[in-house]
Amino acid sequence: MIATLLSPRFLRNALPALSLTVLLLAIFQLQPRTMSYFGLNLLLNLALPIAFATIAQMCIITVNDLDLGIGSYVGLVAAIGATWLNETPLLGVAALLGCILIYAALGALIHLRNLPSIVVTLGMSFVWLGMALLVLPTPGGTVPGWIRAIMTLKTPFLPFTIYAAVAVGVIVHFGLMRSAYGTVLRGAGGNPRSVARAGWSLLRTKVTMFALAGFFGMLSGLSLIGLTTSADANIALRYTLLSIAGVILGGGEFVGGRISPIGAVIGAMTLTLAASFLTFLRLPPDWQIGAQGGILIVVLAFRAVINRAEARR
Repeated sequence: MIATLLSPRFLRNALPALSLTVLLLAIFQLQPRTMSYFGLNLLLNLALPIAFATIAQMCIITVNDLDLGIGSYVGLVAAIGATWLNETPLLGVAALLGCILIYAALGALIHLRNLPSIVVTLGMSFVWLGMALLVLPTPGGTVPGWIRAIMTLKTPFLPFTIYAAVAVGVIVHFGLMRSAYGTVLRGAGGNPRSVARAGWSLLRTKVTMFALAGFFGMLSGLSLIGLTTSADANIALRYTLLSIAGVILGGGEFVGGRISPIGAVIGAMTLTLAASFLTFLRLPPDWQIGAQGGILIVVLAFRAVINRAEARR
């Protein structure tokens, strides 16, 4: 039993949860008042939008691509949600569905033309931002009541954010890690030639993953305005780097279709807690981004040591 717990494979899989636990205990030590329903709600208030954005990024990374426009896309969804979705719901729904279709078309374009996803999504980040500014030139807007009601739902024992994040991680885990088609989707990133030889369409898998990224990015933007009660075209620009960090922190890798949906959600929650932890340490805001990067480097260094130990076996 002890040998199993100390095995490199187990330690590698447990590292995201261990990082979250250590950070949570450190926060409880610094601020004991956070060890309560209200305290946890404040700590993890913005974890769900980041978790959705991280899952969206994970969908892209699964097929060996990278999305540098997810932050701007979430900002566009927020702008649509706080304007059209509230004032003219049918137009708002159509616009959001159109955004998902554009994401799917990007996947097709990248595959058919063999374009680098970094360049395409970076260019689209400016398009998303420009569209958001057209929809909502200045910060404001009004959030639909039903979105606000969902995001402020009072659940027993633990805040709603925790239940929702766990549910998202579990659902995506079973969809990608336990289903037959999920194996095909991951295989398109791990061994695309074998997937193609088996008769599966690589174009369809890429379009599917990009469409899923657009869907989860939409959920990120809507959940975000449900918490902030207003929108801004620049509200989620940091989500691009946070989503990448969340996937990697959760055990994912940039190549090979190696992902962990539950780990990605845990990574997003860890990054959210890291911001609170650094605030409790009274670090200046200019230093906090660097400190978050330092935490990520430490965790990745541990993973590198564990992977090296596993390779020696």
